[in-house]
Amino acid sequence: MQLEGWMLVPIFSAILLSFSLASHANPVEIERFYEFNITRSQVTRLCSTKNIVNVNGQFPGPEIHLDEGDMLVVKVNNQVPENITLHWHGVFQNRTGWYDGPAYVTQCPIQSGSSYTYKFVIKNQRGTLWWHAHIRWMRATVYGALIIHPRPGSSFPFPAPDAEVPILLGEWWQSDVQAVLNQALASGGGPNVSDAFTINGLPGPLYNCSGNDVYALDVEQGKTYLLRIINAAMNTDLFFGIANHKLTVVEADASYQQPFETDYIVITPGQTTNVLFTADQTPGQYFMAASAYAAAVPQNPFDNTTTAGIIRYKSSPSSFFSGLPRLPAFNDTRKVVSFNSKLRGLLTEELPTVPVKVDRHLFFTVGLNREDCPRGAPNSSCQGNGGRFAASINNITYVSPRSSILGAYYTNKLMNVFTKDFSTKPPVKFDYTGRPLRNLNSKNGTKARIIPYGSSVQIILQGTSLVNAESHPIHLHGYDFFIVGQGFGNYKKKYQANFNLVDPPLRNTISVPLKGWAAIRLIANNPGVWFMHCHLDIHTTWGLDTVLIVENGEGPLQSIQAPPPDYPRC
Repeated sequence: MQLEGWMLVPIFSAILLSFSLASHANPVEIERFYEFNITRSQVTRLCSTKNIVNVNGQFPGPEIHLDEGDMLVVKVNNQVPENITLHWHGVFQNRTGWYDGPAYVTQCPIQSGSSYTYKFVIKNQRGTLWWHAHIRWMRATVYGALIIHPRPGSSFPFPAPDAEVPILLGEWWQSDVQAVLNQALASGGGPNVSDAFTINGLPGPLYNCSGNDVYALDVEQGKTYLLRIINAAMNTDLFFGIANHKLTVVEADASYQQPFETDYIVITPGQTTNVLFTADQTPGQYFMAASAYAAAVPQNPFDNTTTAGIIRYKSSPSSFFSGLPRLPAFNDTRKVVSFNSKLRGLLTEELPTVPVKVDRHLFFTVGLNREDCPRGAPNSSCQGNGGRFAASINNITYVSPRSSILGAYYTNKLMNVFTKDFSTKPPVKFDYTGRPLRNLNSKNGTKARIIPYGSSVQIILQGTSLVNAESHPIHLHGYDFFIVGQGFGNYKKKYQANFNLVDPPLRNTISVPLKGWAAIRLIANNPGVWFMHCHLDIHTTWGLDTVLIVENGEGPLQSIQAPPPDYPRC
């Protein structure tokens, strides 16, 4: 590949309106209450029935709808033997980190037979987000859409669609998902790949014994539809498209984008993308489809199947079917770059200001490692390329504590929970995307980085190729961030001159390119303990995680609220 680096160069010059998320508080308008019972139920897919954990007997789980400014209240009753937590992916949780959800980071799990009520206000956000379990791969079947509508009297910055439809892309295993995880942990190698992808919980007609498990969307000729697309897959980036229909991207991760037309989107686990499409073709039945982007070097095993649903014109003859949409090949990195480089933030009054000056510089290497096989260990436990697979940020493999980091930080009882010495840079400078080092080991630890309130922060996320090179979808809890630059190879300081500081996309999950880097910026104005991790769950399991702690500012409006009375105990 000839590209050393590509940059997000501004399309046009503009003056951004100054905007402070912390000071733009809105009164609570309506309390939206939901009750989630965590249960088990029998679900049949691909002619095989298994018992899955879900919410209220639904798979995928219930949709949550509310308006910007509303308070969301969700009472979770855990009625299964396993522990559970729920994360509200992309919600800022301004000063309410107790409700963020990652197990042993902001809370202890909700134990069997117990309840916990999540309660927070949605401030300065509108668009498509989602919720999911955040403990031990439980999110494979415990997830759903979280849709924030513009506050009453407001509208979209694009023509209103005739209908809005959530499209949740998932991943399905015939085996019990916890057994898949346990087998990977026991072997030290990678997990068995999934057996199918799904659209709204259904694999579609391209799989054996799945002809009736097909999601169908009925449309009317000439009408325009807003698809709220969520990648809830566990370990796979996905391409998505609709045969013979153009898509217009208008939003990503609940942030409006300058609209652009495309034949496909690429979406990583954790990300959301809103697209408009118009039913402007000859009446018939047209396939929508999703397939993997999996361009690791060297190649890992992956699910190379395609899930499909149907766009069904109401006036169409049932006999007419299109072919599949022409999605990019599984290893077409250029198509991924092409799509991502078109994303530009839409300049609105609500958009926060892009930080121009930076006072906190962080350089994080992200990638896989290999632990040496312990002496005397059987070969069956060392299937990770001659050892045991691990992952790290700045060569620290995150080890989950057995109590809440937020609880320990709030009470100043850090002993045996975490330390505050996570490094601002990797311990050794090397050719990150070139020939691997001889020593592929990392160090284990539960370390956090402390960031003063109000800091202007830049984080360089540098991919590595120690074991193999992959793209990594990095998600930061509690914040959106501006993606000001991306490129291939090793990051160089001179690239900063070409950063897009005018209209960069604002997201909560960034795909660090294969053998490349990404630069993000944010203002640290939300105090709390915030998990930062790869949203490929196997990488999270292996330790590609860290914690950022934003200190309190001045006064109660810049400080973490007190914990709720029903806060779970470990």
